[in-house]
Amino acid sequence: MAAPKNSPQTIDQLARSPHSTIKRGVGRASYDKALVLQLVDDLKLGHMGFVLDGRPVIIPMTIWRVDEALYFHVANKSRLQKMLEQGDEFCLSIAECSEWVMAKSAYHHSANFRSAVLYCSGKRITDPQQFDRVFSLLINDLEEGRWDHVRPPSAQERKGTALMQLQINEGSYKSRTGGPNENAADLTLPVWHGVKPTCPFHQG
Repeated sequence: MAAPKNSPQTIDQLARSPHSTIKRGVGRASYDKALVLQLVDDLKLGHMGFVLDGRPVIIPMTIWRVDEALYFHVANKSRLQKMLEQGDEFCLSIAECSEWVMAKSAYHHSANFRSAVLYCSGKRITDPQQFDRVFSLLINDLEEGRWDHVRPPSAQERKGTALMQLQINEGSYKSRTGGPNENAADLTLPVWHGVKPTCPFHQG
């Protein structure tokens, strides 16, 4: 197989390089930006990976997006903020497992999922109007019109909060849907097969 080449970002597609190109299960891979943004909208939870003092660190974060930019907030002067402001790149993972795929053989059990691995850089948002706008969009997405009824951030809360904007530099999306892939010889085995929701949330 030829080595993957660099592919620049377009309106619809994520940028990718050999570093971010999916090499296994390529039939489940996509670089469609809309799929990634929809995953962010649906989950609003990601895991940020970085290296600190020579050791790998992963931190779960609330992630949301406005247009094509991603946002998260941390305590002011946190290590994440400092690393982003000095130009470090982060790896952001977002994943949802919605169904267990139950097969007639142990080997063919699987899971239906959506996932994205993104390489991002970022900056702090310091403009007060943009700060309010970005947070209001998150609060109103959780419940329509809620921002207009809750107390806005105080001066002390603003001072202690760093709102960070992430730019997606490159990345990939991968998913699985459907039932089990069975060996023909296993189809007569007297055991149930199909898909099973991972939790009640996914039962509709």
